[in-house]
Amino acid sequence: MNQKMQSSRRRCLALWFPFLPCERTIRSAPPEPGLPFALVARVGQALRLAALTADGAGHGLAVGMTLADARARCPDLLTAPHDPHEDAKLLAVLARRMGRFTPMVALDPPDGLVLDITGCAHLFGGEAALARLAMAEAGLTARPALADHAAAARALARYERGQAGRDEALRIRALPIAALELSEASLSGLRRAGLKTLGDLASRPMGALAARFGEEAVTKLRAILGEAGSPLAPRAAPPPIRAQARFAEPIGRTQDVLEVAETLLEDTARQMEARRIGGRRFVLRLERADGAIRDLAIETALPTREAAPVVRLLRERLESLADPLDPGFGFDAVALAVPRHEPLAARQTSTQADEREEESIAALLDRLATRLGEGAILRLHPRDRHSPEKAQALLPAARGLATRTQPPALPRPLFLFDPPQEVSAIAGVPDGPPLRFTWRGRAHEVRLAEGPERIAPEWWRHPLGHLPETPLLTRDYYRVEDGAGTRFWLFRHGLFEERTHPKWYLHGLFS
Repeated sequence: MNQKMQSSRRRCLALWFPFLPCERTIRSAPPEPGLPFALVARVGQALRLAALTADGAGHGLAVGMTLADARARCPDLLTAPHDPHEDAKLLAVLARRMGRFTPMVALDPPDGLVLDITGCAHLFGGEAALARLAMAEAGLTARPALADHAAAARALARYERGQAGRDEALRIRALPIAALELSEASLSGLRRAGLKTLGDLASRPMGALAARFGEEAVTKLRAILGEAGSPLAPRAAPPPIRAQARFAEPIGRTQDVLEVAETLLEDTARQMEARRIGGRRFVLRLERADGAIRDLAIETALPTREAAPVVRLLRERLESLADPLDPGFGFDAVALAVPRHEPLAARQTSTQADEREEESIAALLDRLATRLGEGAILRLHPRDRHSPEKAQALLPAARGLATRTQPPALPRPLFLFDPPQEVSAIAGVPDGPPLRFTWRGRAHEVRLAEGPERIAPEWWRHPLGHLPETPLLTRDYYRVEDGAGTRFWLFRHGLFEERTHPKWYLHGLFS
């Protein structure tokens, strides 16, 4: 009897990621090791610290401090902009990962999760083992806490300090009143009244507390103590975009299959329209009467909800199959799934020439990729990189049309050398433009010069980038023209404080 009651008791696991913003940023752009790092955000007219790494407090820093005060205390402080939107996206990804432990996962923004693990812990070796697995799955610094209800687990994870070995009820009552997360004015009033812990509050009449400190304080206190409900709002994954048709008599003709696919596409289009999304990958599953299954997948360069272009691509795929489609005794079921989709808001039909051209190019790329294969059709996609030779990458055209990006402030040549070609150059002053340079054995007198355009090295991509063993050098680019009117793109590799004898390179030619 007691064992049955124990197994049916509700249990919640709270995970708090105190350094999520900084750890997310460090993953994509690691700063120089050994130096303090913080994220900053503009609050009013001042830049303030929005997030710190674990060693930030050791340098005398605190969240909310102005950037000027922080640099006065720690001149070596490295900073980056705080992006709460990216933090929210990462937290949503972590919530999806926790679905392997329990379907009841709730977001606790901006940096926490709460899992209802009732009836799940024994599958992973117990509650402590499940908590360790969840932290390993997250891959971030995490502080876990277990309790009989969500509000208590959340408060223990965020505000408990060194009480893990005590009884759970005593640990909850020992929490500081900050766990109520009231306004600073309310917390100051509680402290002035000599109330420092939740146990101090629980020993007072609730009516008197509500009259003096407000109903919110009593509501949150009762939730943490378990005297009031603290329901979870689990993050439910949206249902997959899918449609299916079954037949009393199997079908075998290709035209019949395409007509059924068109009907299924209209069904999935209604589902996608309700979510304001468009499909990028469509998978048609054909189930033969003898149990054999054949999948046909096509991708589009732009998200779409229209059936006609997808049916046309399916016809192209059927005609280009190396192994022709064998209906056998016929197909008794056809299903269509849209595993990949992107936002697609409703828009008014436009007669703009550039939009029609973009759609026609996308349709052509879709047909070529369907016939020749995804890897056969490539196009240049912009990349967020400082180095000009890395600012674009060849990717399959089916992954989408190239996004519009902000052009560089200064003109760039259409033709680039890969790698840049070394030249010998003479400058009038050490950090000035070249007056004369020799390329491929031919001397060029510089008639006009413009620059420099200074491009810093990508130090954040190299953990040892600023150490003498692996120096990264600044580039000073110049646009020059010789006496014959030929225009060149040259750069000096390294400032004079970075290396004694900087080298010169020719990176591109202007048309």
